[in-house]
Amino acid sequence: MMLRSRPVVRWVAALAGVPLLLYLLALTWLWFRQERLLFYPEPWPSEDPPALKAPDVRSLWVEVPGAKLHALHLRQTNARGLVFFLHGNGGNLASWFVNTDFYRRAGYDLFMLDYRGYGRSSGQIASEAQLMGDVRTAWQQVSPQYAGRPVVAYGRSLGTGLAAQLAAEVNPALTVLVSPYRSMAALADEHYPMVPAALLRYPLRTDEAVGRIRGPVWLVHGGRDSLIPPAHSEALQALAGAQRVRLLRVPEAGHNDVHQFPAYLDGLSSELARL
Repeated sequence: MMLRSRPVVRWVAALAGVPLLLYLLALTWLWFRQERLLFYPEPWPSEDPPALKAPDVRSLWVEVPGAKLHALHLRQTNARGLVFFLHGNGGNLASWFVNTDFYRRAGYDLFMLDYRGYGRSSGQIASEAQLMGDVRTAWQQVSPQYAGRPVVAYGRSLGTGLAAQLAAEVNPALTVLVSPYRSMAALADEHYPMVPAALLRYPLRTDEAVGRIRGPVWLVHGGRDSLIPPAHSEALQALAGAQRVRLLRVPEAGHNDVHQFPAYLDGLSSELARL
Protein backbone atom coordinates (compact mmCIF):
# COMPACT_ATOMS: atom_id res chain seq x y z
CA MET A 1 0.00 0.00 0.00
CA MET A 2 2.74 2.47 0.94
CA LEU A 3 4.72 1.60 -2.16
CA ARG A 4 1.75 2.31 -4.44
CA SER A 5 1.15 5.73 -2.84
CA ARG A 6 4.63 7.09 -3.52
CA PRO A 7 3.92 8.26 -7.09
CA VAL A 8 0.84 10.10 -5.83
CA VAL A 9 2.88 11.78 -3.10
CA ARG A 10 5.48 12.88 -5.64
CA TRP A 11 2.74 14.18 -7.93
CA VAL A 12 1.13 16.18 -5.11
CA ALA A 13 4.53 17.55 -4.07
CA ALA A 14 5.23 18.59 -7.64
CA LEU A 15 1.92 20.43 -7.85
CA ALA A 16 2.61 22.17 -4.57
CA GLY A 17 5.88 23.46 -5.98
CA VAL A 18 4.26 25.07 -9.04
CA PRO A 19 3.17 28.30 -7.26
CA LEU A 20 6.64 28.67 -5.79
CA LEU A 21 8.22 28.17 -9.20
CA LEU A 22 5.90 30.75 -10.76
CA TYR A 23 6.68 33.18 -7.95
CA LEU A 24 10.43 32.76 -8.47
CA LEU A 25 10.02 33.22 -12.22
CA ALA A 26 8.05 36.42 -11.60
CA LEU A 27 10.76 37.74 -9.30
CA THR A 28 13.42 36.92 -11.88
CA TRP A 29 11.47 38.79 -14.55
CA LEU A 30 11.07 41.74 -12.18
CA TRP A 31 14.80 41.88 -11.46
CA PHE A 32 15.76 42.09 -15.10
CA ARG A 33 12.79 44.08 -16.47
CA GLN A 34 11.72 46.38 -13.65
CA GLU A 35 12.42 49.44 -15.79
CA ARG A 36 9.20 48.54 -17.61
CA LEU A 37 7.28 48.89 -14.34
CA LEU A 38 8.96 52.10 -13.18
CA PHE A 39 9.37 54.19 -16.33
CA TYR A 40 6.71 55.07 -18.89
CA PRO A 41 8.39 57.20 -21.56
CA GLU A 42 6.40 58.53 -24.49
CA PRO A 43 7.74 59.54 -27.91
CA TRP A 44 7.82 63.18 -28.88
CA PRO A 45 4.58 64.38 -30.52
CA SER A 46 4.46 65.19 -34.22
CA GLU A 47 4.06 68.90 -33.43
CA ASP A 48 5.62 70.91 -30.61
CA PRO A 49 3.12 72.16 -28.00
CA PRO A 50 2.46 75.94 -28.11
CA ALA A 51 4.32 76.57 -24.82
CA LEU A 52 7.54 75.34 -26.44
CA LYS A 53 7.29 77.83 -29.31
CA ALA A 54 7.65 80.92 -27.10
CA PRO A 55 10.69 83.08 -27.95
CA ASP A 56 12.14 82.75 -24.43
CA VAL A 57 12.06 78.92 -24.50
CA ARG A 58 14.95 77.14 -26.12
CA SER A 59 15.71 73.50 -26.75
CA LEU A 60 19.16 72.17 -25.86
CA TRP A 61 21.05 68.94 -25.36
CA VAL A 62 22.94 67.40 -22.46
CA GLU A 63 25.70 64.99 -23.47
CA VAL A 64 25.97 61.95 -21.19
CA PRO A 65 27.82 58.64 -21.66
CA GLY A 66 26.09 56.74 -24.43
CA ALA A 67 23.21 59.17 -24.95
CA LYS A 68 22.01 62.72 -25.63
CA LEU A 69 19.34 64.11 -23.33
CA HIS A 70 16.83 66.66 -24.52
CA ALA A 71 16.15 69.63 -22.25
CA LEU A 72 14.04 72.77 -22.36
CA HIS A 73 15.13 76.08 -20.86
CA LEU A 74 12.81 78.99 -20.19
CA ARG A 75 15.35 81.81 -20.07
CA GLN A 76 14.25 85.36 -19.36
CA THR A 77 16.06 88.67 -19.22
CA ASN A 78 17.20 89.50 -15.67
CA ALA A 79 15.72 86.37 -14.10
CA ARG A 80 15.93 86.21 -10.32
CA GLY A 81 17.06 82.59 -10.37
CA LEU A 82 16.37 79.10 -11.72
CA VAL A 83 14.05 76.19 -11.00
CA PHE A 84 15.80 72.92 -11.97
CA PHE A 85 12.83 70.58 -12.51
CA LEU A 86 12.95 66.74 -12.48
CA HIS A 87 9.66 65.33 -13.70
CA GLY A 88 7.69 62.14 -13.03
CA ASN A 89 7.92 58.68 -14.57
CA GLY A 90 5.49 59.13 -17.50
CA GLY A 91 5.18 61.31 -20.58
CA ASN A 92 7.96 63.67 -21.65
CA LEU A 93 8.77 67.38 -21.79
CA ALA A 94 5.87 68.02 -24.16
CA SER A 95 3.43 67.22 -21.35
CA TRP A 96 5.55 68.34 -18.37
CA PHE A 97 6.81 71.74 -19.52
CA VAL A 98 3.72 73.64 -18.40
CA ASN A 99 2.84 76.60 -16.14
CA THR A 100 5.53 78.64 -17.87
CA ASP A 101 3.56 81.86 -17.32
CA PHE A 102 3.69 81.18 -13.59
CA TYR A 103 7.49 81.14 -13.70
CA ARG A 104 7.57 84.27 -15.82
CA ARG A 105 5.46 86.10 -13.25
CA ALA A 106 7.67 84.80 -10.44
CA GLY A 107 10.75 85.98 -12.35
CA TYR A 108 12.39 82.54 -12.37
CA ASP A 109 13.82 80.61 -15.27
CA LEU A 110 12.81 76.97 -15.69
CA PHE A 111 15.08 74.11 -16.78
CA MET A 112 13.60 70.67 -17.40
CA LEU A 113 15.28 67.47 -18.54
CA ASP A 114 13.91 64.37 -20.27
CA TYR A 115 15.44 61.14 -18.97
CA ARG A 116 16.93 58.56 -21.33
CA GLY A 117 14.34 57.19 -23.74
CA TYR A 118 11.82 59.96 -23.01
CA GLY A 119 10.70 62.24 -25.81
CA ARG A 120 13.71 63.15 -27.93
CA SER A 121 16.30 61.81 -25.49
CA SER A 122 18.25 58.81 -26.75
CA GLY A 123 19.40 55.73 -24.82
CA GLN A 124 17.69 53.69 -22.13
CA ILE A 125 17.66 53.90 -18.34
CA ALA A 126 19.72 51.01 -16.96
CA SER A 127 20.43 51.81 -13.28
CA GLU A 128 19.86 54.35 -10.53
CA ALA A 129 23.53 55.30 -10.62
CA GLN A 130 23.26 56.07 -14.33
CA LEU A 131 20.07 58.08 -13.78
CA MET A 132 21.64 60.14 -10.99
CA GLY A 133 24.77 60.63 -13.08
CA ASP A 134 22.66 62.11 -15.87
CA VAL A 135 20.94 64.48 -13.42
CA ARG A 136 24.30 65.65 -12.04
CA THR A 137 25.62 66.28 -15.55
CA ALA A 138 22.59 68.42 -16.40
CA TRP A 139 22.94 70.35 -13.13
CA GLN A 140 26.61 71.01 -13.79
CA GLN A 141 25.78 72.26 -17.28
CA VAL A 142 23.09 74.77 -16.32
CA SER A 143 23.58 75.84 -12.68
CA PRO A 144 26.89 77.76 -13.20
CA GLN A 145 24.95 80.17 -15.43
CA TYR A 146 23.13 81.35 -12.26
CA ALA A 147 26.10 82.03 -10.00
CA GLY A 148 25.10 84.48 -7.30
CA ARG A 149 21.39 83.83 -7.84
CA PRO A 150 19.15 81.24 -6.12
CA VAL A 151 18.77 77.86 -7.81
CA VAL A 152 15.93 75.57 -6.75
CA ALA A 153 16.05 71.76 -7.00
CA TYR A 154 12.50 70.67 -7.80
CA GLY A 155 11.26 67.07 -8.01
CA ARG A 156 7.82 65.76 -8.89
CA SER A 157 6.75 62.18 -8.06
CA LEU A 158 9.56 59.93 -9.40
CA GLY A 159 11.77 63.01 -9.65
CA THR A 160 11.53 63.72 -5.90
CA GLY A 161 13.98 60.94 -5.04
CA LEU A 162 16.43 62.26 -7.61
CA ALA A 163 15.98 65.89 -6.53
CA ALA A 164 16.51 65.00 -2.86
CA GLN A 165 19.76 63.14 -3.62
CA LEU A 166 20.97 66.01 -5.79
CA ALA A 167 20.08 68.61 -3.16
CA ALA A 168 21.98 66.67 -0.49
CA GLU A 169 25.07 66.99 -2.70
CA VAL A 170 24.85 70.51 -4.14
CA ASN A 171 23.02 72.53 -1.44
CA PRO A 172 20.49 74.51 -3.53
CA ALA A 173 18.76 77.61 -2.19
CA LEU A 174 15.52 75.59 -1.86
CA THR A 175 14.42 72.00 -2.43
CA VAL A 176 10.83 71.42 -3.57
CA LEU A 177 9.43 67.87 -3.45
CA VAL A 178 5.91 67.47 -4.82
CA SER A 179 4.22 64.12 -4.14
CA PRO A 180 7.39 62.54 -2.72
CA TYR A 181 7.91 58.98 -1.48
CA ARG A 182 10.00 57.81 1.47
CA SER A 183 11.75 55.29 -0.75
CA MET A 184 10.85 53.09 -3.66
CA ALA A 185 11.04 50.10 -1.32
CA ALA A 186 8.48 51.64 1.04
CA LEU A 187 6.19 52.47 -1.86
CA ALA A 188 6.54 49.00 -3.38
CA ASP A 189 5.75 47.42 -0.02
CA GLU A 190 2.40 49.23 -0.02
CA HIS A 191 1.43 48.24 -3.57
CA TYR A 192 3.30 44.93 -3.97
CA PRO A 193 3.85 43.46 -0.49
CA MET A 194 4.96 40.10 -1.92
CA VAL A 195 8.01 41.65 -3.60
CA PRO A 196 11.20 41.56 -1.44
CA ALA A 197 12.79 44.99 -1.00
CA ALA A 198 16.21 43.54 -1.85
CA LEU A 199 14.95 42.88 -5.37
CA LEU A 200 14.59 46.58 -6.20
CA ARG A 201 17.44 47.98 -8.29
CA TYR A 202 16.09 51.52 -7.87
CA PRO A 203 15.85 52.05 -4.09
CA LEU A 204 15.66 55.87 -4.47
CA ARG A 205 16.07 56.57 -0.75
CA THR A 206 14.48 59.98 -0.33
CA ASP A 207 14.30 59.28 3.40
CA GLU A 208 18.09 59.00 3.62
CA ALA A 209 18.75 62.06 1.45
CA VAL A 210 16.32 64.52 3.01
CA GLY A 211 18.13 64.54 6.35
CA ARG A 212 21.36 65.56 4.57
CA ILE A 213 19.86 68.57 2.80
CA ARG A 214 21.24 71.62 4.56
CA GLY A 215 18.88 74.24 3.14
CA PRO A 216 15.10 74.65 3.38
CA VAL A 217 12.80 71.95 2.00
CA TRP A 218 9.19 72.45 0.89
CA LEU A 219 6.96 69.39 0.57
CA VAL A 220 3.60 69.34 -1.21
CA HIS A 221 1.12 66.47 -1.17
CA GLY A 222 -2.42 65.97 -2.42
CA GLY A 223 -4.82 64.69 0.21
CA ARG A 224 -6.43 62.32 -2.31
CA ASP A 225 -3.18 60.90 -3.66
CA SER A 226 -3.73 57.13 -3.75
CA LEU A 227 -0.53 56.33 -5.67
CA ILE A 228 1.82 57.91 -3.10
CA PRO A 229 -0.19 58.51 0.08
CA PRO A 230 0.38 61.76 2.06
CA ALA A 231 1.90 59.70 4.89
CA HIS A 232 5.12 59.63 2.86
CA SER A 233 5.48 63.42 3.07
CA GLU A 234 4.58 63.37 6.75
CA ALA A 235 7.29 60.79 7.40
CA LEU A 236 9.88 62.83 5.48
CA GLN A 237 9.01 65.94 7.45
CA ALA A 238 9.39 64.04 10.71
CA LEU A 239 12.75 62.64 9.64
CA ALA A 240 14.23 66.02 8.73
CA GLY A 241 12.52 68.21 11.31
CA ALA A 242 9.51 70.49 10.96
CA GLN A 243 11.57 73.64 11.55
CA ARG A 244 13.49 73.18 8.31
CA VAL A 245 10.96 71.19 6.30
CA ARG A 246 7.57 72.75 5.58
CA LEU A 247 4.66 70.64 4.35
CA LEU A 248 1.70 71.91 2.34
CA ARG A 249 -1.30 69.57 2.18
CA VAL A 250 -3.74 70.16 -0.66
CA PRO A 251 -6.82 68.24 0.56
CA GLU A 252 -8.72 68.04 -2.75
CA ALA A 253 -5.72 67.20 -4.96
CA GLY A 254 -4.78 63.77 -6.22
CA HIS A 255 -1.44 62.65 -7.61
CA ASN A 256 -1.46 64.15 -11.10
CA ASP A 257 -3.36 67.40 -10.61
CA VAL A 258 -1.79 69.04 -7.56
CA HIS A 259 -0.09 71.71 -9.70
CA GLN A 260 -3.51 73.00 -10.80
CA PHE A 261 -4.69 74.08 -7.34
CA PRO A 262 -4.36 77.70 -6.18
CA ALA A 263 -2.97 76.56 -2.81
CA TYR A 264 0.00 74.99 -4.59
CA LEU A 265 0.55 77.94 -6.94
CA ASP A 266 0.27 80.50 -4.15
CA GLY A 267 2.53 78.41 -1.93
CA LEU A 268 5.23 78.00 -4.56
CA SER A 269 5.07 81.70 -5.36
CA SER A 270 5.61 82.49 -1.68
CA GLU A 271 8.49 80.01 -1.38
CA LEU A 272 10.26 81.54 -4.38
CA ALA A 273 9.66 85.05 -3.04
CA ARG A 274 11.36 84.07 0.23
CA LEU A 275 14.60 83.57 -1.68
